[in-house]
Amino acid sequence: MRDVVLKSTLASALVLSVAVPAVIAHDALDESGLQKGERIVFSNEDLATLGEATNDGTGKVSSLNEAASVQIQKINGDAQNNTADVYAHKGYAYLGTHTAGGANGGVRIFDLKDPSNPEEISYFAHDDVPGTWQEKVIVKSVNTANFKGDLAVVSVQQRNRNANTAGGFLLYDVTNPHEPQKLGFYEVYDNAAGTHELYLATQGNRALVFTSNPYVDYYSHGEEKDFQIIDVSDPANPEKLWEFDPRDVPGVDDSNFNGYHWNTPDGKTRAVFNHSVITDNNAQYAYVSMWDLGTVIFDVRDPENPVYLGRTDFASDQQGAAHSAALARGGNILIETREVYVPVREGYEESYGYTRIFDIKDKTNPKLLSEFKTDLTEKVEDGNTFANTVHDPKVQGNTLYLSHYAGGVYMVDISDPSNPVQIGQYSPDQGDVWGVFVDRNYVLASDMGQGLKVLVRGNKQNK
Repeated sequence: MRDVVLKSTLASALVLSVAVPAVIAHDALDESGLQKGERIVFSNEDLATLGEATNDGTGKVSSLNEAASVQIQKINGDAQNNTADVYAHKGYAYLGTHTAGGANGGVRIFDLKDPSNPEEISYFAHDDVPGTWQEKVIVKSVNTANFKGDLAVVSVQQRNRNANTAGGFLLYDVTNPHEPQKLGFYEVYDNAAGTHELYLATQGNRALVFTSNPYVDYYSHGEEKDFQIIDVSDPANPEKLWEFDPRDVPGVDDSNFNGYHWNTPDGKTRAVFNHSVITDNNAQYAYVSMWDLGTVIFDVRDPENPVYLGRTDFASDQQGAAHSAALARGGNILIETREVYVPVREGYEESYGYTRIFDIKDKTNPKLLSEFKTDLTEKVEDGNTFANTVHDPKVQGNTLYLSHYAGGVYMVDISDPSNPVQIGQYSPDQGDVWGVFVDRNYVLASDMGQGLKVLVRGNKQNK
């Protein structure tokens, strides 16, 4: 009976109970009231009762199969935390956590020596700031005058922005993944939630963190900004180098932007806040997902003095919701995912979020090449839900991997960026896939309800 109930309530379970105050990974200030956070969370025992994941792939992903599915350990008594994003570095998986189980789930490290039997070996960043969640983690090898080793940066967000704490990001030494060591903490304006997503990159002997601090501009009345560049070359003493004011973009100024609401020339009121940021491999350019302002591109070769280059744009009847970005073709192709969870709004097309692909050889003038929609994109009869929207993109070669909540992971051939073609889909039973990460030997997916999924190339293996 329990299995039947779970299946029938999955779509509604993709919405957080309104009784739980939580920072969320979308337009937190819109009027839909829809939030995401505490979903159905399965135990390892529950996972054994689920049906097998489906994996339909052709060509280069035809041999990709689920090798393992494992829930994260309980570290807060009987509370089961749930996973958020996933990252891999040197044969280890790093899983951030969301708000289920009271939050403070920290980051979990899995040894992937045997991909069919990933072992959770340690956790960190779970008890530094009470009442927070640790969604995003990036790990890079860093060599500066003050630190040499593997550095992890972890986003910290308050569940209640008015609590007597502060969000931001933590820095940990994970050179020995079995024994992470805290190095530092960077705080943002304490009456905003904190840092939602971030990116770690190196420039020579410098280490830089690029942060997305949604609504900091709005809540601080412009005192701080949503996009900041922080020098973490000395992880114990992070230093802000620069922050971006959207009012500097042509068409956005004090007269039509209050740090959140942007009154556009076509008469619409759109949301503008920084949701996510990445850089290219050499940290020459940053790509900032500024929701309805599009993906904003900066030259950051001089991180104290970045230069605004250009941005993607939207049709007047298209909801913006620029959520995340990825690069292909040596940085000449931009993939932009749009997290649209309210498919019917007056004055806009009826659709959930889908993916757009741009030619950015000229970064001052991104050119739309194509749009990729899935079988869930236009199922507007399902109403307001995160289940049907695309979430995050990752690229390996000419294959685009898209995490898609209830849709699992979609795999798309982008050999011709003007004509993306779906070539596979991995879909766990009752899945709720938040993040995807592609390594040379495997594909990792983080399922909010089910934990870590490991996909490998080769013969099908048992769970």
